[in-house]
Amino acid sequence: MLVNVSGQPAATITVTFEGREISVRAGVSIAAGLMEAGITHFRDTPVTRSPRAPFCMMGACFDCLVIVDGKANCQACMIEAREGMVIRRQPGDGHLPTGGSDGP
Repeated sequence: MLVNVSGQPAATITVTFEGREISVRAGVSIAAGLMEAGITHFRDTPVTRSPRAPFCMMGACFDCLVIVDGKANCQACMIEAREGMVIRRQPGDGHLPTGGSDGP
């Protein structure tokens, strides 16, 4: 479990994940913010659709890929969470269906 160890109240922002509004600490990565909120399933593997979650938290493993504001293949550990972001779980290989960038 991730926790704020500074002892100081943290400023928060609001993001939306899978249609649910979530408050996350300002200044943290998307991955850290979602994990602090108890979310561990970020994407599904392309072949077996197995659930994946952040592993390295430094951009090397690509297990934290999500869809951010309609853009697929975003590394959640490398992007700072911003107010109003719409984040979705990434299915399979990250290719979004034709007809829009909002995904399935």
